[in-house]
Parts: sequence; structure tokens; C-alpha cells
Amino acid sequence: MKLIEHFVGGKIIPGSSDKKGKVYNPATGEQESEVRLASKSDLDQAVEVAKKAFETWSLKPPLQRARVIFKFKELIEKNSEELTKLIVSEHGKVYEDARGSLTRGLEVVEFACGIPHLLKGEYSENVGTDVDSYSMRQPLGVVAGITPFNFPAMVPMWMFPIAIACGNTFILKPSEKDPSCPLRLAELLSEAGLPDGVFNVINGDKEAVDAILENKDIKAVSFVGSTPIAKYIYENSAKNEKRVQALGGAKNHLVVMPDCDLDGAVNGLMGAAYGSAGERCMAQSVAVAVGDIGDELVSRLSKKAEALKVGPGMDKTSEMGPLVTKEHLEKVKSYVDLGVEEGAKLVVDGRNLKLQGYENGFYIGGCLFDHVNKDMRIYKEEIFGPVLSVVRVKTFEEAAKLINDHEYGNGVSIYTRDGDAGRTFASKIQIGMVGINVPIPVPMAFHSFGGWKRSLFGDSGMHGMEGIKFYTKLKTVTSRWPSGVRSNAEFVMPTMK
Repeated sequence: MKLIEHFVGGKIIPGSSDKKGKVYNPATGEQESEVRLASKSDLDQAVEVAKKAFETWSLKPPLQRARVIFKFKELIEKNSEELTKLIVSEHGKVYEDARGSLTRGLEVVEFACGIPHLLKGEYSENVGTDVDSYSMRQPLGVVAGITPFNFPAMVPMWMFPIAIACGNTFILKPSEKDPSCPLRLAELLSEAGLPDGVFNVINGDKEAVDAILENKDIKAVSFVGSTPIAKYIYENSAKNEKRVQALGGAKNHLVVMPDCDLDGAVNGLMGAAYGSAGERCMAQSVAVAVGDIGDELVSRLSKKAEALKVGPGMDKTSEMGPLVTKEHLEKVKSYVDLGVEEGAKLVVDGRNLKLQGYENGFYIGGCLFDHVNKDMRIYKEEIFGPVLSVVRVKTFEEAAKLINDHEYGNGVSIYTRDGDAGRTFASKIQIGMVGINVPIPVPMAFHSFGGWKRSLFGDSGMHGMEGIKFYTKLKTVTSRWPSGVRSNAEFVMPTMK
């Protein structure tokens, strides 16, 4: 059995712990490797290596750091086929979706290539007589990222390219469910010329996470995962005096107005609800049918959901792959069972899907519920699987209130031809990322990603200028160069004259 180890100081190293996790191929249901789970001492050792590397990496001119990032970009493009296959083999998502997620990570790498410009400060001449003031942004030190299973390349790449471009060193704790792609990214960074110890990968479970939160030399923590864990990360990072951005769960709504392009809305919902088997924090898991559009919407969705081509990710005809683990498959099925018990109408039932030759794979077909209401758990809770719920409301105002009242505030979309409705929706909805006739409103790398309410703990989103600010500290300098005449001491608050 292949054993996956850690990457510290520019090379693969064995950990000190005997704990191991199992890594499966979700398409077949077979275990393909083991991953060593780090102890606290393993994490602390990696931090010491990263601390040492920070001493020299932080002093590199931003232009030199950018050249390493440029080379890394080229290597990702050159090795994109290999990286995509690694994602498919351990996560299970279909090939084109995996390749697309790699591209969305690459966009942040491209953004980070502009770091000499992005780190420029501000300068004010003569804020007082012969007094100038200017600002600069400097790196924090050792920072860490704790990332989820659903995007083993994209989410880490939303963190570390900006962090290391800003002059920090980085500890990545990826999901133990699909660790191979992050390790390959670490090797490519070394090949790009990144000095040893600047980027390190520690595989692990809760012990490794807690070691990150408790280590005093880690200055900032980035996290993406469920809301309960995000809250735990946020609270314990703050308790240990760390900067923190912790992105949590979601229950994203897509509002379907009676005047919309219904074909566009249905196609958008199919991709947004069932793409990546619903294992996305930006998945649209609730369709809000406004007015009398509900019957036609459900009719069209049901036909497409029943025809959804489910299969292994490397099959180019597959539209949806398996879920990541057997345990997660059972969890998603239990939510479908619960929806039936709660009284929702199960229009399309994917629970009994079996694929010839892949009987042990972690598959479920697309599921579609109608007549879901706001008091049901399948409406309130994040299922993280290919389960779409249709909620019917009478008016635009009722739809907006439904969304604003929900505890999550990650992403939302509206399909409409009415410019006033679209503008009002964008202005009044209490959600961090809004789409208008766009099903999955994930911002580009030069904007920032982040939700509201219980979808984000901390005040910084990811990538874009929010990422630059998160991974740097601001220093403001006020200076006067004396002409040789010494003034007397002053004992009042200084003012600029």
C-alpha cells in the first residue's frame, strides 16, 4: 500500500506518528493508499523550518518573488493533465470539472504574479511643514492554511500563492481524504525555484489542526470547511492571538422569476446543483420558484435530473461523479430519507443508483425535492450532495425575505429579465456573493471571495486585495529630516503645522 508522507523543507519526509488515514478511489470504492497523519511534534518541526526560511524569503524583493510565481504558473500549465487526474482519482469529480477547478486556482497564481504592484503603499508629501507620511505592507511570518476535500488544488491555491508572494512562509494542512495533489503542487513550487521551507505540507487530522491553532509562531490561519469547524477555528485562532479567516457552510438559493429565461435558469440550476456531485460551498441547493413558475420549473428540472449521466470521473461522458467517501454517501442518503419523512415531495430519487462494473463506488443519482418549506431540516442544513430543493413563494419580496432570514450567507443568484428586480436584489440581499443570470457567482481572482453571516468568521475574504491585506501588516511612517536646528521638547499632542 502506497504511503503518502509530508513535504517539509523542500522534500518528502516521514512523520513521527504511526497514525494513518485511508485514501480511496471514490469511483471504485477501493482503497488506493494511506496517508500518515501528523503529530503535534511534526507540525512544530515544520513551523521551525518555515520560521528559518522566512528570515531570507521575506527580504527578497517582490520582483524576485514574482519570478518564482511566474515559473510556478508555467509548471502548472505544463503539468495540468497530471494534476487533473490526481484530483479525479482521489476526489471523484468528473475530469472537466477537475480541470476547471485547477484553472480557477491558476487564476490566483496569475494574480499573485503582479505582487510588485499590489504591495505598493501610499505616499503623502508635506502632511505638515517638511513632514512626509507613507505606508508599506510587510509580511506576517509563518502562516497556515487548512483546506477541504472538495477542491484539493483550487482552495489551497486561493491561499498560498498570495501569502508567499507577500513574503510569508506557508504551512498547508490539506484534507486527508485527497492529499496527493497538494503534495504535487509543493514539488512544482520547488521546481519553480521556491527556496526550501517556504512552502510545506503537513497531512493530518484534528491533532494537526489543533497544533496549528496552538503554535505561537503561526501568525495567521486561513480555513475553508463547515460552519461548526469554521467557528472552532475562528475562536481558537483568536484565543491564540492569530489573524484568521474561516469560511464556513452555505445554503445557496437561486431565485427563478416568472419573467426569466427559463431554459437558462434550468441549465444553470443543473450545473450548479449537481456539478461536482453538489460538493461545493457555492452549489445552488435551493431553487426559489416565484409566482406561477413552479410547475414548469419542476417539470423541466425533473426530466434533466433523471437523464443526468452519472459515472466515473475519467469517463468523458460523465456529467456527475461519485461522492468522496462511503461515509459521506450515507450521510447524503440520510438527508434524502429525512426529506421524505418531513413531507417534501421527492420528485427524482437517486438513492438506488448502481453502475455496472462500479458497484462499490460511492455513487448517488441526482435528487430533486418539491414543496420544501423553511421549517424543514433539508432546507435549513447544508447537505453537500446532489440534492436540490424547490421552495415555492408568491412574490419577489417573499423570496428575498426567505434568503435574508437564513443563517448562511455565502452565495445567491437570481434569474430575471427585469433590470429593476436584478438591481434591487443585488442591493438588498444579505449575501456576500450575488449572481444575476449567473448560476455560481464565484468572483475572479482580482476580486475577493467571501460570504456573510455564518458563512464567514473573520473580516477578510479570500484572494484579490482582501488576500493581500490579510497576509500583510500595514506600517505607516511619518518623517521629518531636520535642517540642523534642534527644537525644544514638546509635551503636547503633536499636530502638523
